[in-house]
Amino acid sequence: MKILGIDPGTRIAGYGLIEKRGPGITVIEYGSIKTDKSHNFPQRLKFIHYKIMDIISKHQPDQMATEEIFYGKNIKSAIKIGEGRGIVFLCAALADIPITEYAATVVKKAVVGNGNAHKGQVQEMVKIILGLSEIPKPDDVSDALAIAICHSHNVARILQQDTDERR
Repeated sequence: MKILGIDPGTRIAGYGLIEKRGPGITVIEYGSIKTDKSHNFPQRLKFIHYKIMDIISKHQPDQMATEEIFYGKNIKSAIKIGEGRGIVFLCAALADIPITEYAATVVKKAVVGNGNAHKGQVQEMVKIILGLSEIPKPDDVSDALAIAICHSHNVARILQQDTDERR
């Protein structure tokens, strides 16, 4: 099963595509989508949409996962992140790919074993779990991979729930 994790942002959005086969996880591709600051906001959202749809078209993931929004001190930033998340959800819907969202503490617990882990601990575990030679940069990329890893741990439970709900 291919899982596309996305750490949404409107300046930089990280993505990580992994494949889960049995107990094993392998990385397929990861990177960041960087928007041009000189473009207006709608153009940046359009660019993110285009890039995510390109990744989906190229790799045909079975599942997508993203991080839940959290309220920060800066409401404007939270709104912009929410708008970026909207693009991620739109892409999933257009491609008919189920999408699941996770709280940051759930992602940390799935990857490190501690919901209060520091970013550096999460990054190091992403590197180890995926057998990478270095920590993926920028931070948005390792975050996206962590989200995908988290989802890979939960996917069997989610698929069973979906089956039960259809009955």
